[in-house]
Amino acid sequence: MTRHNKCDRPRVVITGLGAMSPLGESPDSLWDGLVSGTSGIDNMTITDPSEFPCKFSGEVLGFDPTAYMDRKEARRMGRFSQFAVAAAQQALIHSELDLDKEDRERIGVVLGNGSGGYPETEQAVRTLVARGGMKINPFYLPTMLCNMAAANVSRLNGLYGYTNTIVTACAAGTQGIGEAAEAIRRGVADVIVSGGTEAGLCQLGQGGFNVINALTRRTDDPSKVSRPFDADRDGFVPAEGAGVLILESLEHAINRGATILGEVLGQASSSDAFHLVQPDDQGAGAARAIIWALEDAGVSNSEVDYINAHGTSTPLNDLAETKAIKKAFGSQADKVPISSTKSMIGHALGAAGALEAIACIKSIETNTIHPTVNYETKDPECDLDYVPNTARQTSVDITLSNSFGFGGQNACLIIGRFNE
Repeated sequence: MTRHNKCDRPRVVITGLGAMSPLGESPDSLWDGLVSGTSGIDNMTITDPSEFPCKFSGEVLGFDPTAYMDRKEARRMGRFSQFAVAAAQQALIHSELDLDKEDRERIGVVLGNGSGGYPETEQAVRTLVARGGMKINPFYLPTMLCNMAAANVSRLNGLYGYTNTIVTACAAGTQGIGEAAEAIRRGVADVIVSGGTEAGLCQLGQGGFNVINALTRRTDDPSKVSRPFDADRDGFVPAEGAGVLILESLEHAINRGATILGEVLGQASSSDAFHLVQPDDQGAGAARAIIWALEDAGVSNSEVDYINAHGTSTPLNDLAETKAIKKAFGSQADKVPISSTKSMIGHALGAAGALEAIACIKSIETNTIHPTVNYETKDPECDLDYVPNTARQTSVDITLSNSFGFGGQNACLIIGRFNE
């Protein structure tokens, strides 16, 4: 496959961040929690978990959408859309982008999302069964559709440019950022609000994941149940949230005097073409995405300072990812630090990759790698450097962020320190 050298195309930089996460409603609260090894996982409160083996989740506790939009607008949105609008507002403010001085036809929105309004769908079906179809909330469809997060961010901010919604399960947030970067490189936009969002914690979501044994069944301390790469891992912890990044062409960012936080050096996606929900057990599909992202960035594997792993805490995924990293990095695999954000916030599905991209940017900004918490018992087959339990100070200039979704859809980002 032919790849473009980074010198042959417009450069894409990051100028703003926004986050809704189980560790708080800002990128700083997310990062501070991650570095300190604080878990945002606790007893599930947003829905009753009593009939399910998994009792825990990573929730955005105390989220009040009216802090970010008026009450009427909030009532007409699914929770996943509310998260996206809130995180986008944060990111736009952080970027100091003055929309009134911009050509809004050159500003777009690309967001990843896995499942749309799962809780809203559950409620609509309950109404349908109990009271009949004509009693369904007339706003059900716009609260449910996956594209409505991007649509609402665009609508409320008057952004008329290129728009897209990436629906590739757990890879969606990462692929959304990658697609946004490609759109800027193609010249169809100067600025894109990008990232991912998810709010699927409900009986329907719980049932679907529990019956396929994807979720943890541990019943001990909730802060201890997400255990990526640990020998005693037994499933992921469901979570929710949103991560939003403002991407700009370098030329546009420089012309307006923006503060540049980092650069999207490369991106790639691939397919396992293997199984409905299980990863390729040899990690071949994920390895292809990693290798192609490195090629797209014009970066060698020896130049990568940190890998933010998909690291879900499932037996199959963590092993497959370890094999993928070994395939892609060869003799460098045991030299590069790796950590899993999901060890502390759980798996936010379509939002996960965007929140993890923010963690990569913060790693570059602070020269710090957050730990993989709850790494206590070594798995002889997962034998790389997972930065166990304690944050690490080290020089971080180039990062790789991995996201691997159901259906074998893989996406990777290379994010680096901005150098003129």
